[in-house]
Amino acid sequence: MIDKRVSTIAQALDGLSDGACIMVSGFGGAGVPGNLMHALDALAVKDLTIIVNSLRVFDGLAPGVFGERRVRKAVCSAARGRLGEPASYEVQWSEGSLDIEMSPQGSFAERIRAGGAGIAAFYTPTGVGTALTDGKEIREFDGVPHALETALTADFALIRGHVADRLGNVGFRGSQMNFGPAMAAAAKVAVVEVDEISEQPLAQRMIDVPGIYVDRVIALPDRR
Repeated sequence: MIDKRVSTIAQALDGLSDGACIMVSGFGGAGVPGNLMHALDALAVKDLTIIVNSLRVFDGLAPGVFGERRVRKAVCSAARGRLGEPASYEVQWSEGSLDIEMSPQGSFAERIRAGGAGIAAFYTPTGVGTALTDGKEIREFDGVPHALETALTADFALIRGHVADRLGNVGFRGSQMNFGPAMAAAAKVAVVEVDEISEQPLAQRMIDVPGIYVDRVIALPDRR
Protein backbone atom coordinates (compact mmCIF):
# COMPACT_ATOMS: atom_id res chain seq x y z
CA MET A 1 0.00 0.00 0.00
CA ILE A 2 1.34 3.41 -0.94
CA ASP A 3 2.01 5.51 2.14
CA LYS A 4 4.26 8.56 1.81
CA ARG A 5 3.73 9.83 5.34
CA VAL A 6 6.76 10.20 7.60
CA SER A 7 6.61 11.05 11.27
CA THR A 8 10.01 12.64 11.95
CA ILE A 9 12.20 15.30 10.39
CA ALA A 10 15.04 12.77 10.23
CA GLN A 11 12.90 10.53 8.01
CA ALA A 12 11.85 13.51 5.90
CA LEU A 13 15.45 14.47 5.13
CA ASP A 14 16.91 10.98 4.96
CA GLY A 15 19.54 10.76 2.22
CA LEU A 16 20.28 14.47 2.07
CA SER A 17 24.07 14.67 2.18
CA ASP A 18 27.10 16.80 1.30
CA GLY A 19 27.09 18.11 -2.27
CA ALA A 20 23.30 17.99 -2.64
CA CYS A 21 21.34 20.38 -4.83
CA ILE A 22 18.28 21.61 -2.93
CA MET A 23 15.24 23.55 -4.11
CA VAL A 24 13.33 25.53 -1.46
CA SER A 25 9.83 26.84 -2.10
CA GLY A 26 8.52 30.21 -0.96
CA PHE A 27 7.62 33.69 -2.12
CA GLY A 28 8.09 36.28 0.57
CA GLY A 29 6.68 34.60 3.66
CA ALA A 30 4.23 32.40 1.75
CA GLY A 31 4.93 28.71 1.22
CA VAL A 32 8.27 28.67 3.04
CA PRO A 33 9.08 25.23 4.55
CA GLY A 34 10.32 26.65 7.84
CA ASN A 35 10.55 23.35 9.71
CA LEU A 36 12.52 21.63 6.97
CA MET A 37 14.81 24.64 6.62
CA HIS A 38 15.47 24.67 10.37
CA ALA A 39 16.29 20.96 10.18
CA LEU A 40 18.57 21.55 7.20
CA ASP A 41 20.41 24.12 9.29
CA ALA A 42 20.93 21.58 12.08
CA LEU A 43 21.95 18.84 9.65
CA ALA A 44 25.16 20.75 8.85
CA VAL A 45 25.66 19.30 5.37
CA LYS A 46 28.02 21.27 3.13
CA ASP A 47 29.04 21.96 -0.49
CA LEU A 48 25.39 22.60 -1.30
CA THR A 49 23.71 24.16 -4.29
CA ILE A 50 20.62 26.10 -3.21
CA ILE A 51 17.82 27.02 -5.63
CA VAL A 52 15.39 29.47 -4.05
CA ASN A 53 13.52 32.59 -5.13
CA SER A 54 15.11 34.82 -2.47
CA LEU A 55 18.15 34.04 -0.35
CA ARG A 56 16.73 36.22 2.41
CA VAL A 57 14.44 33.41 3.63
CA PHE A 58 17.54 31.70 5.04
CA ASP A 59 18.43 34.65 7.28
CA GLY A 60 15.99 33.82 10.06
CA LEU A 61 15.07 30.18 9.48
CA ALA A 62 18.43 28.61 8.58
CA PRO A 63 21.19 31.18 9.15
CA GLY A 64 23.94 28.59 9.41
CA VAL A 65 23.48 27.32 5.86
CA PHE A 66 25.09 30.44 4.44
CA GLY A 67 26.57 31.83 7.66
CA GLU A 68 28.79 28.78 8.10
CA ARG A 69 29.75 28.77 4.41
CA ARG A 70 28.07 25.47 3.57
CA VAL A 71 26.86 26.63 0.13
CA ARG A 72 29.07 26.64 -2.95
CA LYS A 73 26.44 27.93 -5.39
CA ALA A 74 23.03 29.62 -5.22
CA VAL A 75 20.52 30.15 -8.02
CA CYS A 76 17.93 32.79 -7.20
CA SER A 77 15.99 35.88 -8.27
CA ALA A 78 16.95 38.02 -5.27
CA ALA A 79 20.17 38.02 -3.26
CA ARG A 80 19.80 41.06 -1.02
CA GLY A 81 19.70 40.80 2.74
CA ARG A 82 17.81 43.08 5.08
CA LEU A 83 18.76 46.71 5.55
CA GLY A 84 21.83 47.24 7.67
CA GLU A 85 24.82 44.94 7.69
CA PRO A 86 25.40 42.88 4.51
CA ALA A 87 24.09 39.33 4.70
CA SER A 88 26.60 36.47 4.81
CA TYR A 89 25.86 35.49 1.21
CA GLU A 90 26.47 39.06 0.04
CA VAL A 91 29.85 39.07 1.78
CA GLN A 92 30.83 35.69 0.37
CA TRP A 93 29.79 36.69 -3.14
CA SER A 94 31.86 39.89 -2.93
CA GLU A 95 34.84 37.82 -1.74
CA GLY A 96 34.41 35.39 -4.61
CA SER A 97 33.87 32.37 -2.34
CA LEU A 98 30.19 31.93 -3.28
CA ASP A 99 28.82 31.59 -6.80
CA ILE A 100 25.45 33.33 -7.12
CA GLU A 101 23.58 32.87 -10.40
CA MET A 102 20.88 35.51 -10.76
CA SER A 103 17.83 34.64 -12.86
CA PRO A 104 14.85 36.90 -13.67
CA GLN A 105 11.88 35.61 -11.71
CA GLY A 106 9.87 34.51 -14.75
CA SER A 107 12.86 32.73 -16.24
CA PHE A 108 13.62 31.22 -12.83
CA ALA A 109 10.13 29.73 -12.62
CA GLU A 110 10.24 28.47 -16.21
CA ARG A 111 13.66 26.87 -15.74
CA ILE A 112 12.27 24.84 -12.84
CA ARG A 113 9.13 23.93 -14.78
CA ALA A 114 11.28 22.86 -17.74
CA GLY A 115 13.38 20.69 -15.45
CA GLY A 116 10.29 18.86 -14.26
CA ALA A 117 9.01 18.45 -17.82
CA GLY A 118 12.27 16.99 -19.11
CA ILE A 119 13.03 20.01 -21.32
CA ALA A 120 16.77 20.64 -21.26
CA ALA A 121 16.71 24.31 -22.29
CA PHE A 122 14.62 27.03 -23.90
CA TYR A 123 15.03 30.47 -25.47
CA THR A 124 13.61 33.66 -23.98
CA PRO A 125 14.06 37.37 -24.76
CA THR A 126 14.12 38.19 -21.04
CA GLY A 127 17.40 39.70 -19.91
CA VAL A 128 18.96 40.00 -23.37
CA GLY A 129 21.32 42.97 -23.46
CA THR A 130 21.95 42.89 -19.71
CA ALA A 131 24.56 41.24 -17.51
CA LEU A 132 22.05 38.47 -16.76
CA THR A 133 22.67 36.90 -20.17
CA ASP A 134 26.41 37.47 -20.45
CA GLY A 135 28.06 34.35 -21.84
CA LYS A 136 24.78 32.76 -22.91
CA GLU A 137 23.96 31.70 -26.44
CA ILE A 138 21.86 34.32 -28.26
CA ARG A 139 19.65 33.53 -31.27
CA GLU A 140 17.12 35.59 -33.16
CA PHE A 141 13.52 34.49 -33.61
CA ASP A 142 11.33 36.73 -35.81
CA GLY A 143 14.02 39.39 -35.53
CA VAL A 144 14.03 39.36 -31.72
CA PRO A 145 17.17 38.20 -29.86
CA HIS A 146 16.62 35.40 -27.37
CA ALA A 147 18.96 33.93 -24.75
CA LEU A 148 19.31 30.22 -24.10
CA GLU A 149 18.30 29.30 -20.55
CA THR A 150 19.00 25.83 -19.17
CA ALA A 151 16.58 23.86 -17.01
CA LEU A 152 16.95 23.52 -13.25
CA THR A 153 16.65 20.21 -11.41
CA ALA A 154 17.59 19.15 -7.89
CA ASP A 155 18.28 16.21 -5.63
CA PHE A 156 15.78 17.44 -3.03
CA ALA A 157 12.88 19.90 -3.00
CA LEU A 158 11.71 21.25 0.37
CA ILE A 159 8.15 22.53 0.06
CA ARG A 160 5.38 23.93 2.28
CA GLY A 161 1.79 22.94 1.58
CA HIS A 162 -1.54 23.06 3.37
CA VAL A 163 -2.93 19.53 3.27
CA ALA A 164 -1.84 16.10 1.99
CA ASP A 165 -2.97 12.50 2.05
CA ARG A 166 -1.05 9.25 2.49
CA LEU A 167 -0.71 8.94 -1.31
CA GLY A 168 1.34 12.13 -1.41
CA ASN A 169 -1.31 14.29 -3.06
CA VAL A 170 -0.85 17.88 -1.88
CA GLY A 171 -3.09 20.93 -1.75
CA PHE A 172 -1.92 24.50 -1.22
CA ARG A 173 -3.62 27.56 0.22
CA GLY A 174 -3.57 30.72 -1.90
CA SER A 175 -0.15 32.15 -2.74
CA GLN A 176 1.43 29.37 -0.68
CA MET A 177 1.56 27.44 -3.97
CA ASN A 178 4.14 29.68 -5.73
CA PHE A 179 7.10 27.50 -6.85
CA GLY A 180 6.04 24.34 -5.00
CA PRO A 181 4.38 22.34 -7.81
CA ALA A 182 7.20 23.00 -10.28
CA MET A 183 9.88 22.15 -7.71
CA ALA A 184 8.15 18.90 -6.76
CA ALA A 185 8.32 17.77 -10.39
CA ALA A 186 11.92 18.92 -10.89
CA ALA A 187 13.46 17.14 -7.87
CA LYS A 188 14.49 13.53 -7.37
CA VAL A 189 13.05 13.63 -3.84
CA ALA A 190 10.21 16.04 -3.01
CA VAL A 191 9.49 16.53 0.69
CA VAL A 192 6.37 18.49 1.65
CA GLU A 193 5.51 19.73 5.12
CA VAL A 194 1.81 20.46 5.61
CA ASP A 195 -0.63 21.62 8.26
CA GLU A 196 -2.50 18.32 8.21
CA ILE A 197 -2.54 14.92 6.56
CA SER A 198 -6.00 13.64 5.70
CA GLU A 199 -6.90 10.08 6.62
CA GLN A 200 -8.95 9.91 3.42
CA PRO A 201 -7.67 10.52 -0.14
CA LEU A 202 -8.02 14.18 -1.09
CA ALA A 203 -10.85 15.11 -3.41
CA GLN A 204 -9.63 15.92 -6.91
CA ARG A 205 -10.58 19.59 -6.57
CA MET A 206 -8.22 19.89 -3.57
CA ILE A 207 -5.14 18.48 -5.31
CA ASP A 208 -2.56 20.92 -6.67
CA VAL A 209 0.32 18.44 -6.88
CA PRO A 210 -0.48 14.78 -7.55
CA GLY A 211 1.30 12.23 -5.42
CA ILE A 212 3.36 10.92 -8.33
CA TYR A 213 5.61 13.98 -7.87
CA VAL A 214 5.84 13.76 -4.07
CA ASP A 215 8.02 11.34 -2.12
CA ARG A 216 7.44 12.28 1.54
CA VAL A 217 4.83 14.26 3.46
CA ILE A 218 5.00 15.28 7.10
CA ALA A 219 2.49 17.17 9.25
CA LEU A 220 4.10 20.11 11.06
CA PRO A 221 2.79 23.49 12.25
CA ASP A 222 3.81 26.42 10.10
CA ARG A 223 7.14 27.93 11.18
CA ARG A 224 8.29 31.28 9.83
